[in-house]
Amino acid sequence: MITRALTGRIMAGLNGGKAVIILGPRQVGKTTLLKDLFGNDSGTLFLSGDEQDVRQLFQNITSTRLKAVIGDKQTLIIDEAQRIDDIGLKLKLIADYIPEVRLIATGSSSFELASKVNEPLTGRKWEYRMYPLSFGEMVKEHGLLEEKRLIPHRLVYGSYPEVVTHPGQEKDLLMMLSDSYLYKDILLLDNIKKSSGLTTLLQALAYQVGSQVSYNELGQTCGMDAKTVEKYITLLEQCFVVFRLGSFSRNLRNELKSSKKIYFYDNGIRNAIIADFSQAESRRDIGALWENYAISERVKQNAYTCHWCNSWFWRTKEQSEIDYIEESDGNLSAFEFKWNPGARHRTPSSFLKAYPGSNLKVITPYNIEDFLL
Repeated sequence: MITRALTGRIMAGLNGGKAVIILGPRQVGKTTLLKDLFGNDSGTLFLSGDEQDVRQLFQNITSTRLKAVIGDKQTLIIDEAQRIDDIGLKLKLIADYIPEVRLIATGSSSFELASKVNEPLTGRKWEYRMYPLSFGEMVKEHGLLEEKRLIPHRLVYGSYPEVVTHPGQEKDLLMMLSDSYLYKDILLLDNIKKSSGLTTLLQALAYQVGSQVSYNELGQTCGMDAKTVEKYITLLEQCFVVFRLGSFSRNLRNELKSSKKIYFYDNGIRNAIIADFSQAESRRDIGALWENYAISERVKQNAYTCHWCNSWFWRTKEQSEIDYIEESDGNLSAFEFKWNPGARHRTPSSFLKAYPGSNLKVITPYNIEDFLL
């Protein structure tokens, strides 16, 4: 059993008397983690919003009925809670009328669950995000040296728990994930059908990892208008498939101010979308894979360590560029990602002049632990 980074924080949150909300994509181990923690506890009641009778149970439920359903259980876990109508109000009923019950809800759609519980549970919840297995989690599992040796494998197959724990079956598992679970919540969110346009959009985003994207150009490729493209990308973000990185601009007139890049939370899903599982050593897109891996892993690390920061990329109209920038407590840190440690790199002098005191570090497979641990 791989120890997940959220374990301690979940238990601390419950012991603090607040509801715990766990958000993250399907199949990253939310249910497995909770069953590891509470599966042998007879005082825990598990319910799943994916089951129709559970959704019906909560349809017009009252606090009296809730007390009868929960009985003498000390912990209530509602998995995939976003599937239950008005779940925020139902969770509030439990918090108000059965405060002695420890309450956990999970969801694979950040919008559907988080937006529904934010107001009803204001000040009475802890919200955590869970992702595919992180570099830090895997280092704790089998050591830094072993995980660094596996980086080329992670660049191709990613870090979904089932993929990591079933060597030799990576392709089949990823194709299943990308073809079913990847779309499940997206389709439910907006009552849309799995269209060729959505598939084409995902493929276009996969090919443009690490590059600036234009909604208009994507729309022309996919046969959609720009507003529909942006809407679908928002849905993909809410279901933890991709995330956007905006451009940093403050001091220079020639800085790009409204550009964006889009990254995938998992390299394996990205490669499954374009059906390319060729090995890292022979890939032409190795630079993009390395950049996507490093930035997505940094997102996990920041979330798990409560490192609060704003993040961007930086580019000027003259094509000077920095891959990734973070601002925390008024300090700017800049990072460039190079798969080849021997590749030449020149820090844009215009950035250093415009933002004195900032520092820039080149991240390669040799020093990745400095960025992710």
